Amino acid sequence: MPRIPKERLARYANLQREFKEDRWINVNPIQRGGVLTAEARAALAEFGDGYSTCDRCPPKEPRLDAIERPPIAQFMQDLAEFLNMDVVRVVTRCREAQFIAFATLGEPGDYVVVDSLAHYSTYVAAELARMKVKEVPHSGPPEFRMDLNAYADKIKEVRRETGKPPAVAVLTHVDYFYGNVNDVATVGKICREYGVPFMLNAAYSAGVMPVDGKKLGADILVSSGHKSWAASAPTGILALKEEFAEKVLARSKIVGDWSNREFKLKEYALLGCTVMGAPLISLMASFSHVIERIERWDEEVKNARYLVEQLERIEGTRQLGVKPKQHTLIHIESEGLYKASQVHKRRGFFLYDGLKHRGIVGVQPGLTKHFKLNPYGLSKGKVDRVAKAFLDIAREQGLAVS
Repeated sequence: MPRIPKERLARYANLQREFKEDRWINVNPIQRGGVLTAEARAALAEFGDGYSTCDRCPPKEPRLDAIERPPIAQFMQDLAEFLNMDVVRVVTRCREAQFIAFATLGEPGDYVVVDSLAHYSTYVAAELARMKVKEVPHSGPPEFRMDLNAYADKIKEVRRETGKPPAVAVLTHVDYFYGNVNDVATVGKICREYGVPFMLNAAYSAGVMPVDGKKLGADILVSSGHKSWAASAPTGILALKEEFAEKVLARSKIVGDWSNREFKLKEYALLGCTVMGAPLISLMASFSHVIERIERWDEEVKNARYLVEQLERIEGTRQLGVKPKQHTLIHIESEGLYKASQVHKRRGFFLYDGLKHRGIVGVQPGLTKHFKLNPYGLSKGKVDRVAKAFLDIAREQGLAVS
């Protein structure tokens, strides 16, 4: 068999992250809610071995959600209670949770109604389930506000075209473009009126801000552990109302035609068990911290508004999305910084360079006209440092700062 030279293998022996949390201020929008707690980091080392959660898999019910040591079964119940849903399973990603719901609640060729600012993974999850999408429109700049009442129009449109309602309607609680927080209850009410299962994509909300699934009218709630629950990747959350759990989490009925083997205890859409090791344990280890931190959500939003206020002092700079901010994900449009990039020898990379020189990372390299950042979880002092860095860089480029 081929032999890989030792000098090439050596590069994997001491892997280290460049931008460690204790050395850098990282404002990457997809990373702030996933910063691990000390307890989660310790749990990663303890349960790093592949099937480390399976030491005491119960022989009478060999499923991940039935394991009691470590207390996975209890955690599933507590997580459901925290989200005010009935049944929870931890899967590998939010997009997998969406796919599981699509594939079990619909048939190939069925429609899924989605908000037009949904993450791309919502679209490809529907595509993998062999379904089609019908998009609910949004307004133009600067707000890019979803037309939530149009969910009723799209549901009726699907009925006219197919003779039946869509299999699922999906609303992204907080979109990843502009960080707009949608009025979920409005869509939940429409879906109840038309008898359409309602899925809430809470990837950017549950785990960082208060989310009550039933109060919001969600039948299915999906979320991302590594994005918003201080958990290691890959972790996703699939939470269900009881009436949908039986179908989404249906048990296997397949029988071997020669051996007669069958697997009646396995939830086939989950392919049996899902996250069998360290990522699940990190989610559990951070759970107490997550419960506590959502109580500080108003403070987090206040910091985000302050940062927007400071950045908008830069010539030609404005926040896109609904104002004032209701979430910490910020989308900035800056004609001023873009103008500076056109004459800078580093072009658009001057902003990334300037921020990195000041100990700040997370803004995508090369972007100046449109970029996103997220100060979630940063102290007020660090938010001040981020604001000052942008203002200093702007001044260095000859831009006016009000």
